[in-house]
Amino acid sequence: MPKKRSLYALLLVILSSAFFIGLQRLDNSRNADKRFEAFTDSLFRQEVSSNSITLHYTLSHPESYGIHRAEVSLGSFPTSNTGQLASVENCLSVLDDIPYTSLSEKNKTTYLVLKDSLELTLEGAPYTLYQEPLAPLTGIQAQLPVLLSEYTFYDKSDIQTYLDLLEEIPDYFDSLISFEKAKSDAGLFLPSYIADTLIDECTAFINLGNDNYLYSSFEDRIEAVEHLSDEQKKRFLSLNEKAVRDCVIPSYQKLIQSLEALKATGKNSIGLCGLPDGTSYYEYLVKCETGSDRSIPELETFIYNQIREDLVCMQEILESSKYAVSSDNTDDHDIGNTDEKNGDLTGVQTSEPHTTTFTLPDSDPEAILSSLRSNLDGLYPSGPDVQVEIKYVQPEMEEYLSPAFYMIPAIDNTLQNTIYINSGHLPDDLELFTTLAHEAYPGHLYQNTYYASTDPSPIRSILDCGGYTEGWAVYAEMTSYYFAETDQAALLQRNASVILGLYALADIGIHYNGWTLIDTVSFFRDFGITDNATIRQIYELIIGDPANYLKYYVGYAEFLQLKRDCTTEWDSKFTQERFHKAVLDVGPMPFYLLRKIVLK
Repeated sequence: MPKKRSLYALLLVILSSAFFIGLQRLDNSRNADKRFEAFTDSLFRQEVSSNSITLHYTLSHPESYGIHRAEVSLGSFPTSNTGQLASVENCLSVLDDIPYTSLSEKNKTTYLVLKDSLELTLEGAPYTLYQEPLAPLTGIQAQLPVLLSEYTFYDKSDIQTYLDLLEEIPDYFDSLISFEKAKSDAGLFLPSYIADTLIDECTAFINLGNDNYLYSSFEDRIEAVEHLSDEQKKRFLSLNEKAVRDCVIPSYQKLIQSLEALKATGKNSIGLCGLPDGTSYYEYLVKCETGSDRSIPELETFIYNQIREDLVCMQEILESSKYAVSSDNTDDHDIGNTDEKNGDLTGVQTSEPHTTTFTLPDSDPEAILSSLRSNLDGLYPSGPDVQVEIKYVQPEMEEYLSPAFYMIPAIDNTLQNTIYINSGHLPDDLELFTTLAHEAYPGHLYQNTYYASTDPSPIRSILDCGGYTEGWAVYAEMTSYYFAETDQAALLQRNASVILGLYALADIGIHYNGWTLIDTVSFFRDFGITDNATIRQIYELIIGDPANYLKYYVGYAEFLQLKRDCTTEWDSKFTQERFHKAVLDVGPMPFYLLRKIVLK
């Protein structure tokens, strides 16, 4: 009995200690989560408040997040990052003091994504002047007017803030011009032919004159603001017209003059590898843009393998009796052959999708969106009900803007969504269908609003993960070919995948391997693309926006690879919906983090 009593007493002590330790761990966990959330919320407020457009597009009601009377600013383009680096190092120091293992699973994920983003910023410290805010179609000169035209007026104060922003544009462009001059002084200015393209874009914007959408969109937006008298509307219209005339247009004119003066200083006419340390910068940029941790040679092999798989599939389709029956002329679909031994891929007929006649039962964008959304059941987790407004790019600007783009809504107003369609870049019904899949369902709109419905930490909304978001949209686009209910769906999808893969390989060839225009022409000719004007356009787009195509294609290919891995790992428990839910629930992040979390 004494021994039993001693053992019993010992157990009580052990159990009491375990209970106390358990409470202590629970308390530590709560404290860790509170500290982490307080830190990330503070960091979020600081970052979004530094730029009025970022703030407005991120939050429709900043006061609900503790942000009051933020300074009106468009930001600037610093040529030195000393202050930023000190801030990043301080943030990393704070993170190191927070016990990661004590965090909730949700906060652990946010911790990893935030820390990775901060470390990437430090890694990019030597490359401040290598960054290029100006790029054909996607640069500041193209995006700023669209952002301004979509600047929502929730109330009268938003109108005044908007007008104040227009008055900030001269200083903003002065900062941009100073940055470009610093690049020039460092021998890093962009090639003259890219400067000419930018000049053409800016000139086209100026030449809109009285038809400029900054006039028409402003009038539409103030009409939606409640409690404005006719006199107030008239006054605001007058102030907007004056600001566009006196601030916006002169800023674009000054940018044109500066580009004209600087374009002769561009010493490098090829890709980034032609710049001092340009190859290292490209490696860094590719990692940031794609979210992949594969080296450039590994990415080349990765891309070639996916293209080879697509070509083999296309060849099998073309040789099938079903296709022979459904196709009037198989000679138009000469895919060529693949050499498995040396990796050569030759003879793909890339023009085929654009020569295929495809007519939708209803080509109205609203009807297409409804059709696309109805196809998600059973394949994707259900997302929230949202409203979507379709708008069209002004005809005069069709040449200078992307084929379509989705305007990401404020995180506290995700029910209102806008998609722009550029009719000048959508030649047929099929391209309209797949483009809307890319931008809406199950692409950007669906991914963004679904993730927002999981109540993520606000800081996640400002951590850029382009490889994930654009890769998902391409994955969605490729899926949509099968929703289109055409006998040629598989062939068209595989061919579209090959084309994008070729652009990705050209990106690496130009910026990493130093391809000239002649080299690029030779590469594309091997794949059946023989129009020199088209190839030149592709070459100049890639020169002007390094790693952009990789962001789309590598992101897409990484999702496919992750899907293959999940199919193997989950075996009989794998379903399309389970996979999609797994990658959507954790939200945008680099693939080297996503793989670990999803497979775990």
